[in-house]
Amino acid sequence: MGDARDRWLDEGVRVLAAEGSAGLRIDRIAARLGLSKGSFHHHFDGADGYRRALLAHVERLAVAAVDRAVAQTADARDVRSVLARLTALVEPAAAGLYRPELDVALRAWATTDDDARAVQARIDGARLAALERVWRPHTGSAEEARRAALLPYLALVGAAVVVPPVGAAELRAVLEQLLPLVPEGDAAPEA
Repeated sequence: MGDARDRWLDEGVRVLAAEGSAGLRIDRIAARLGLSKGSFHHHFDGADGYRRALLAHVERLAVAAVDRAVAQTADARDVRSVLARLTALVEPAAAGLYRPELDVALRAWATTDDDARAVQARIDGARLAALERVWRPHTGSAEEARRAALLPYLALVGAAVVVPPVGAAELRAVLEQLLPLVPEGDAAPEA
């Protein structure tokens, strides 16, 4: 991906988080970047092409953030250790692990746009799947792993969508309160 294209997409993420999808006006983004509309048309197939590329970019960022976070827990011995490490990564500078403004903007956009809805569904699916993989070796069934994954994930989503969003430090404290509910020790036997 070219540098200018990356700049267009990264600025789009910032605008989406700050102003929602209504702020994604090409002329305003071009002015913010100091780039011409010609640059825009060189990299994207119109406004719809830009929006699709931006959604794909947001999806890549969100999934990559979860993958990086889970990878950082690879040497943890039990699920409580994994979740404690993931909880510690909930901070404003966590490269997208908790970005409430972006989460709210994408969820709002998903209420009116089929492409945004599909991206939001894939992001939610990828995040939950990652948490289910963490839980699965420590539960008796896939169903139990799903329910266990939902608890911290729904706390994360809820923290982002309340007005105003819960800050990262407070969310981290909430998630830390959940940790005593997590079993310690080795993996559960297969059912």
